[in-house]
Amino acid sequence: MARDGVLVVGSITADVTAFSRRLPRRGETVLGDDFTLFLGGKGANQAVAAARAGAPTWMAGCVGEDLFRGIVMDSLREHGVHTSEVRTVPGRTGVAHIRVDASGENDIVITPLANAALTTEMVDLSIAATRDRTRVMLLQLEVPAAVTRHAAAAGAEAGLTVVLDPAPAQELPEDVWAHVDIVTPNESEATALTGIEVHGFESAERAARWFLDRGVRQALITLGGAGAVSVLRAADGSDVTSRFPAFPVVPVDTTAAGDAFTGALGAALAAGLGNDDAVRRGMAAGALATTVAGASPSLPDRTAVSALLAAHPPLSSHPAPAHITEGAAS
Repeated sequence: MARDGVLVVGSITADVTAFSRRLPRRGETVLGDDFTLFLGGKGANQAVAAARAGAPTWMAGCVGEDLFRGIVMDSLREHGVHTSEVRTVPGRTGVAHIRVDASGENDIVITPLANAALTTEMVDLSIAATRDRTRVMLLQLEVPAAVTRHAAAAGAEAGLTVVLDPAPAQELPEDVWAHVDIVTPNESEATALTGIEVHGFESAERAARWFLDRGVRQALITLGGAGAVSVLRAADGSDVTSRFPAFPVVPVDTTAAGDAFTGALGAALAAGLGNDDAVRRGMAAGALATTVAGASPSLPDRTAVSALLAAHPPLSSHPAPAHITEGAAS
């Protein structure tokens, strides 16, 4: 069997989303315009994004014994995600409360609940069960940090390309970075983790090197409408920097854009695509995800991503990524 699949280790939630013209100020109540209830969680979103991008995808995580369990499990399967590695634990399924304003900006409160029950032993069983089919492991930070750290180490030992989206940003054990091949923070996450204020390409490159100096092979920092920066450390210690322009879209809801980016990136890497092509597919998926309200409903399929890439080829309206080879890293 081909090892072209993706194993996602992480969170699964029921996303309860309220839409209103603007977000309330502290202590204020505003009238909303709409309400949705969908599958969510950064882990589940990445799994759906990878599956819709065409990769055989397994989700490893935990759900509770409540009514939300059926909603999230059915949704994972409907999107083509294999659920053999999802465990049911006593208690309630995780919930995310999301508020979205008319410009597409959002704020989120996550209650982990069943997600906190994921253990290192469960992770090991999932890696063993899927290692003959998977090439890439996707991680986030909505399950216990110790479990994420163990998953990164175990995934690397199993020969998987380990991709970490460090969100929501939080302090991690220093030794986790040596097991991460690719890290994909946005501006605020990169700022929180590195202490470097990220507000454009040059500061993003400095923050990227913070990760590389701790053992990460490649740092991909997304900059919203400005695009993304990639810094990759070569075997000889030199850094190769690439700047990728954003795809022009009109955002409606940015909730799952980062998950779409990382999921599509992981699927492309699992399929054997080159680095630049994989990054562009991730960026196209992230851009498209902002054009639809909700988390899992906004995650685009392979056809939509390919259409956006075809409409904006590297050598026409979007120039090829600018590669800047730096001197040997200190």
